[in-house]
Amino acid sequence: MHKIDIPENIIARARRQRGRDHVIERIEPGRTAHVVVDLQHGFMAEGAPVEVPMARAIVPNVNLISAALRHAGGLNVFLRYTYDPAEPQPWTTFFDTYLAPEKSATHRDAFTRGAESWQLWPLLDVQPSDAIVDKTRFSAFVPGTCKLDEILQARGIDTLIVTGTLTNVCCESTARDAMQRNYQVVFVADGNAAITDAEHNATLGNMIALFADVMKTAEIAALIEADTRLGAA
Repeated sequence: MHKIDIPENIIARARRQRGRDHVIERIEPGRTAHVVVDLQHGFMAEGAPVEVPMARAIVPNVNLISAALRHAGGLNVFLRYTYDPAEPQPWTTFFDTYLAPEKSATHRDAFTRGAESWQLWPLLDVQPSDAIVDKTRFSAFVPGTCKLDEILQARGIDTLIVTGTLTNVCCESTARDAMQRNYQVVFVADGNAAITDAEHNATLGNMIALFADVMKTAEIAALIEADTRLGAA
């Protein structure tokens, strides 16, 4: 698991700006989605094209949140990073400019629909009531490249819990865009994974400074349970 180390001055600045420790003090399961970002073979398996070793360690926490929210009536959404050669707005800048030709070819092959690397990691707790949604960009909120926003809006969801990999790429991109689309965002400190602690903690600092509430799995589970008890009272 990553060693979490958010600079105290960033935490203090966020506290002054918000007027409290946490923006989100209650989670209403029926209005909440747990968005699990790109926990696929291509990021999880040993020797995978974009292996993130720490991603294997966060699976129990991801599953704990999934089970708690599902039991409480919330929605789990499992995102799959996808290369689609037929998409109407191809991502030429990334594949033709930002990647060397051999890396680009490997990336395209790995994340084409149906490839082994594209499949969700088998140790994830994925149930029939959950949603599986493909995206072709780092962020799941780029218009025309993912149906996540439409699915959430149709369900009346206004709060997102974000887990997955890579912390500082697809998870951060998705969380930033979600906040700017008026979603409340909880970014899970021990439920996201990057290549290094430094990259992971840099994103946690960015999140807590402006874009999201940052909590650990146990805190989120307690909020879900508290609302469930409240609803049963």
